[in-house]
Parts: sequence; structure tokens; C-alpha cells
Amino acid sequence: MTERVETVIIGGGQAGLALSYCLTQKGRAHVVLEKAAQAGEAWRNGRWDSFTFVTPNWAIRLPGMGYEGRDPDGFMPRSEIVAYFERYVARYRMPVRYGVQATAVKQSGAGYVVETNGPTWEASNVVVATGSFQKPRIPTFSANLPGDMLQLHSGQYRNPGALPPGGVLVVGSAQSGCQIAEELYRSGRKVYLCVGGAGRVPRRYRGRDTFWWLDKTGFMDQTVEKLPSPKARFGPNPQISGVGGGHTLNLHQFARDGVTLLGRLQDVRDGKVFLAPNLKETLAKVDQFEVDMLKMIDGFIAKTGMGAPPETLPELRDGYEAEVIAELDLKAAGIASVIWAMGYMFDFNLVKLPVFDEDGYPVQQRGVTEYPGLYFLGLNWLHKRKSALLIGVGDDAAYIASHIAERA
Repeated sequence: MTERVETVIIGGGQAGLALSYCLTQKGRAHVVLEKAAQAGEAWRNGRWDSFTFVTPNWAIRLPGMGYEGRDPDGFMPRSEIVAYFERYVARYRMPVRYGVQATAVKQSGAGYVVETNGPTWEASNVVVATGSFQKPRIPTFSANLPGDMLQLHSGQYRNPGALPPGGVLVVGSAQSGCQIAEELYRSGRKVYLCVGGAGRVPRRYRGRDTFWWLDKTGFMDQTVEKLPSPKARFGPNPQISGVGGGHTLNLHQFARDGVTLLGRLQDVRDGKVFLAPNLKETLAKVDQFEVDMLKMIDGFIAKTGMGAPPETLPELRDGYEAEVIAELDLKAAGIASVIWAMGYMFDFNLVKLPVFDEDGYPVQQRGVTEYPGLYFLGLNWLHKRKSALLIGVGDDAAYIASHIAERA
């Protein structure tokens, strides 16, 4: 069976729903194809139980429905996130087809054909709004781990009680890795953490949440042209947490609390993990990131004359005192589980057109490709630093909706 509509949106997450709202406001017919069975799937089944947003609630700004609760400076937990998306879909009666997975996008005459596990769709416009997180990033040498050891990607982790007894190796120290590692060691688990290049920012500084400063200084509005290279758009998000009202994550505090910090994981063989001797150099980069962020904020305050009280953050150095470990015997260390918190890889193989660069990233300008009517939305640094966040995706959605309306 073939169905026809002006615009097909592939993906019913925040990007696809934001665009649905914008197209509805312009009176443009469309359908949203979502492979999951219900709204908010990424948050419902792709996050751990204690997950919260790391951005404050006031930063929830999907078009037509910002944050409506009583705690704008709080951090929405997973259950409320799911409920928010359910209300968004219901309030605007969005034309979402659940359980429909797009398998191919092909050019057909002046338009496109979208093949799915159900009907085939013909459309003048197709918007790929599946985000940047299609495949968990797990190294191939993970296959060398002992067969009786539990391996989970961070998107599969739920809570400490769901893991077998024993220590846990967490690989990756960006937002997910640090939040999971903190929850595990606070539950009494022995945690080993492979430290990566994600920087650190304090939860609050000079009387405000740091994200408020990043928004006000224009940091979140930096455009993709400001990046030192195209690959920089794939960098990790800085360490920070929204749990318990929000707090700072600091690897030096982790070390003080008993977490064993490790360098980059290079290989796994014969029941051992082999590690780069780069722990202290990496910690220095993490610390410097915070220094640079605070300098930027201080400069903004001085330039604008804002009455923000001065503040000096505690300077911890416990991680530099840690032993640099080159190899670790998993059994001797009592490690029973490995959590891969290395993020995700994107995969746009469903689009059967030569519209990608050497990294497989879509070649586009603010989501508009050289193929008339083919768009991408919701990607990291699509246009600005905030393009993939709830505070920014609506701006890009409005831009693409206007582009579609002008084509009609």
C-alpha cells in the first residue's frame, strides 16, 4: 500500500515533534513516522532509572509548549520527561504513526519515496529527524572480555541493583559515564572509571546555574562555522548532574571517594584491560576546561557590569595523586560488569542518496541539503551549539518549516 502526503518526518523525538508543531502552524500536511510504540521512547527506555535532565527546567522550550511546572530551576526526572512529550503530542494532536520504522529514503521524480515496515510513503519533502544517536559506541575488542562478564551500554543500564555483585568498570567520563559511576559508588560498589576528554563545569557559579551563564553569554548560540574542524561537532558534553537538585561532578572528588581513575582503554586480552598512561594529562584538560569556562563567564560579568558576587571554587587535585595503571586484571580486581559509556554513533544509511561527507555526516546548511525537499533536523551542531537541545531545536524546526512552506 502507498500513501501520499506533502511532508514525511522520520523520527518522533523532540526534533520531529517540534517540526510537526511548526508545520501545523503553517497549515502544511505531514506525517511523523516513529518506530517506537509510544511517545518519549528515548527517555522511557533509553535512560537509567534515576536519570534527570542536566539542563534546568526553564530551558525546556519546544515550540508551543515550554516548561509549565513550579520548579523552573529544577531538573526534570525521567518519568516527567516522558509525560511532557506525551502531553505535547496530545495537546496538538500531532499526526504521529507509532510502530512505523523507515527503512529507505529514495528519490522519485521531483519527490521522494519512503519505504517502511508498513505502507510506502510518497512525499514532496522528507525530514530525517532521528538525531545523532543511532548506534551505541562499543569498541570491537569488547568481544575479548570474559564470557561470564556482564556488558551494558549506558543506554541499557538501569540501576545498581540490576547488576551482578562485584565491582564495575565504567568506560567513558562524559555526562552519562560520570553520573552512572557516581550512582554506583554511592550505592557501595567498587568503581573503576576510564577517563576521557569531556570537560567539567560547576553546577552553579556566581549565584546562577552555569547553564544560565552559558545561555546569557551567547555560548549556546555559537554557530557551526566557529568550530575548529567539522569533527569537533562530535565532542562529548561536559560533566555535570541534575540529580538531587543538581550538583557538580568532579573526578578529583570521585578519586577522594574511592573511585579508581584509569586512562583511556586501549585493549582487552586474556582477562585483562590495557590502559593508556594518559590519566594525568587528561585530568589536566578536564580541569582547564572549567578554568576557561569560568574566565568566559567572569569576562561577561565584567563587560556587562552585572552585580554577580565573586566566587572562588575549591581546587581539588586528588586525581593527580592516583597511581597510573597500565593494565588491570579484571578477576583480581573483582570486576563483574562493564558499562560502555562512550556515547553513540550516527547512522543515516536509510537515506539512499549521496548527501554525506567522509564521516557519514549529512552535508547541509541548517538542515537544508542540495536535494530539494530533503532535510535533516535535531543533529549536534546542525546550526548552533544548542541545535540538539530542547532549548534550541525549535529554532531549527521553525527554519525548516518555513523552507518547506516556501517550496509549496
